[in-house]
Amino acid sequence: MTEPDSAVQAAIEGELRLLDPEVRRSPELLGALLHPEFHEFGSSGRRWDWESTVYRVPAETDTADRYVVTSEIQGVRLAPDVVHLTFDTVYDGQYAHRSSLWRRTDDGWRMWFHQGTPFTA
Repeated sequence: MTEPDSAVQAAIEGELRLLDPEVRRSPELLGALLHPEFHEFGSSGRRWDWESTVYRVPAETDTADRYVVTSEIQGVRLAPDVVHLTFDTVYDGQYAHRSSLWRRTDDGWRMWFHQGTPFTA
């Protein structure tokens, strides 16, 4: 059995933190996990950058919000400082395939790119 990749594990931990409503409600906590060059193609079809995400997500996150990961997060290291994660979520009855790229920075692992694609269960 091989040892788990510490880079993949760090990215998974960051991803799970980003799914935590407490983090999502805090611009400071959320912003610290997103790379300054962060961009996203949301499941809504909209494009987001770091600034719009850090201001939009906390304003839209209700105290009862909770993402549910419906499959295990899978990850692979693409380069020494880049990890790709994939997983599925269900939120408020809507399903999405998720894909994110994490980059190691001087401040640790930060999400550089995210895409959500809706699907029917």
